[in-house]
Amino acid sequence: MLEYSINNQGLRQTSPPKKNSVKAIFVLSLLIFLGAFFLIKNIFLNTSSEEVPSSFNSSKELLNEIHSLTPPALGTYAVYIYDINSGEELGINEQMIFTAASLNKLAILAVLYQEASDNQIDLDKIIVPQKEDIQDYGTGSIRYDPPNTPYSIKTLAKLMIEQSDNTAAHLLGNIVIGLPQIQKQIEDWDLLQTDMVNNKTSAKDMALLLRKIYKGEITSRPYTLEMLEFMNKTDFEERIPTGIPRDVKTYHKTGDEIGKIHDAAIVELPNKPYILVVLSSEIKDEEKAKQTIAQISRNVYEFMKK
Repeated sequence: MLEYSINNQGLRQTSPPKKNSVKAIFVLSLLIFLGAFFLIKNIFLNTSSEEVPSSFNSSKELLNEIHSLTPPALGTYAVYIYDINSGEELGINEQMIFTAASLNKLAILAVLYQEASDNQIDLDKIIVPQKEDIQDYGTGSIRYDPPNTPYSIKTLAKLMIEQSDNTAAHLLGNIVIGLPQIQKQIEDWDLLQTDMVNNKTSAKDMALLLRKIYKGEITSRPYTLEMLEFMNKTDFEERIPTGIPRDVKTYHKTGDEIGKIHDAAIVELPNKPYILVVLSSEIKDEEKAKQTIAQISRNVYEFMKK
């Protein structure tokens, strides 16, 4: 169909617009509209396309420092750092499986307090250890107490963490709760590299458990604070806490076996709390390993406070 336009010279025949021209005009209009929309959105809704700077951008230097402290000749180390606020992480061998030693007591504690909040366990219930319950090795005071000494479940939990008492852990893990129930629960929490029966774990699993405890994902707020209090000022402060200023709270649990020295901690750095887990194996000098963990802790603290 022909179209006509009127000008000062009378009627003039015009050709219909080409389809390609119409399509180009439509696309150009759409681009202009979208550009204007996002400009207005950024101005009025205060949204920015800039990425938040990563606190781990300069992590290469920290990793080099850790590697220099942990040469293979001194043993095998796993180190995992987790920024609780940002969710950023940094690790060396963080998913390697290690013998957990007494770090398994963290899982016992967490499941115990979850069941207490669900009214399945009464923390005030009294337990009287029998002769066959006494674990006559390692750390803890219960094995030295008179026979038939009564303890509340809460006291057993406190001794299990503060003293790393093996009898308390045996009573809670095997009698009060049961290892199958603990295993089932930690798997529900995605601790998939932790085996309670064979006592195995990874640095990343321990960090995940600490994160859940600290963020109140395990139990009620009062019970969370109680668990954290057990982990503050333990009988074993010569590792991660040694690298942290005294005015910064540290909640942690150590683990020791022959040739294996561990520590897993929440460091409550103001405005920037973080988790640090250091596991080791094939250690020939255990005191040197404790000093190494303290130095790693100091380096990580200096890095995180920037």
